[in-house]
Amino acid sequence: MVDAVRLGWERRSAVRVLPPVQPRKLAKVPFVELAEGRLQGVVSSGSDVERVYVSSISAGSHAYNCSTNNNRPCGGLRGTPCKHLHALADEAVLQYGLDRVTRYLRVDPGTGVSSGAELVARLRGSHESVPAAVVFSRFLRHLAYLELPESTEPIPELHWFPATGAAR
Repeated sequence: MVDAVRLGWERRSAVRVLPPVQPRKLAKVPFVELAEGRLQGVVSSGSDVERVYVSSISAGSHAYNCSTNNNRPCGGLRGTPCKHLHALADEAVLQYGLDRVTRYLRVDPGTGVSSGAELVARLRGSHESVPAAVVFSRFLRHLAYLELPESTEPIPELHWFPATGAAR
């Protein structure tokens, strides 16, 4: 029976949309995702409300980057991950759970790791410059959906979401 259910999902063009493991506050880290071989997202500046940082950690190599959305390097990157990377990892753990984040990044957290910041502290990657434009444009595209008027009509670019409730 399990194989039949699994095969049924594999034949569809939709997958389950999973709720966050724990509730998140979006003010500090409004966007976090496991995509393109990286844990990546947008982190608000602690000092300037109009500035955001695009931060990422690569799976496998654990190379990290943090810069403003127009590619100015984060001042906190001084040979170690900055506070934005710690905040990103903390929110990823809330969104996806520690097990899923560690599997995606291909890291063995060992014992005593319960937060994203503790996980980042154990990584041995180095700084590697990554352009911020792709991640930032994905974030802006997600924000655009918030500005759409409330409607029950389908949104063409979201046509691949199931309309039948099968993914609930």
